[in-house]
Amino acid sequence: MEEVNKGLNLSVIKAFKLLDVYMNSKQEWGVRELAKETGYNKTTTYRLLSTLESLGILQKNPDDKYILGIKLFELGNLVPVYKSLRNYSQIPLEQIAKDIKETVHFGVLSGDKVLYLNKAESPLGLKVSTQIGSYQHAYCTAIGKVLLAYSSQEHLSDYIKTIELEAHTAHTITNPADLLKALEQIRAKEYALDMEELELGLICIAIPVFNKNRKVVASISVAGPSSRFKAENIKSYLSIIRKGASEIERHIRDYD
Repeated sequence: MEEVNKGLNLSVIKAFKLLDVYMNSKQEWGVRELAKETGYNKTTTYRLLSTLESLGILQKNPDDKYILGIKLFELGNLVPVYKSLRNYSQIPLEQIAKDIKETVHFGVLSGDKVLYLNKAESPLGLKVSTQIGSYQHAYCTAIGKVLLAYSSQEHLSDYIKTIELEAHTAHTITNPADLLKALEQIRAKEYALDMEELELGLICIAIPVFNKNRKVVASISVAGPSSRFKAENIKSYLSIIRKGASEIERHIRDYD
């Protein structure tokens, strides 16, 4: 079995590099796409994908593209902190969705992306294309900007130096200085807006979720179509979301 320095297994490293690609917003990949993205040849990529599929880590969709499998979701729910956050957030998120009538997300910062831990669907039937356990860019989402605004100065500095601020719409912040200014304002207001920065027609509002030491451990966001979003409703939305956040905070006071 091929290994690299310090006893590390090269095949395992390659498999995880392949899985890291799924941390991008794109959630389904073909063999050739993954080969190009990772730099592996097609044969190696196909072998890795077949192995991961046989283990339930990946699965094929009807278009013969690979998506994340149920095994990863099962393993993720075994992580005590994430499992607790999901459990404690479920009822408050559902109540927010019922009161505001839009889709609600609950997420944490994982590396340089938002990891969605929970979600409550809009009762009006509008589906927002996110999945529990999926990742999204932080700089162009309300939930991500909240989490960045409250991250450590060291993490934020590294983030600004390494992340590529790609434009998803004409409204996306692509200048590092502008992003830092926006994050400063978010921290002062304790909420963030995504005004069609990730997807045209989609507006989001997000707030932080604190532990007892006022450290942000997660964020809640509400997402809905721009046609239903009214600036005069922001105060009302915030009141409803903060009520739900307080309920979650009551259970996670001791989280680091």
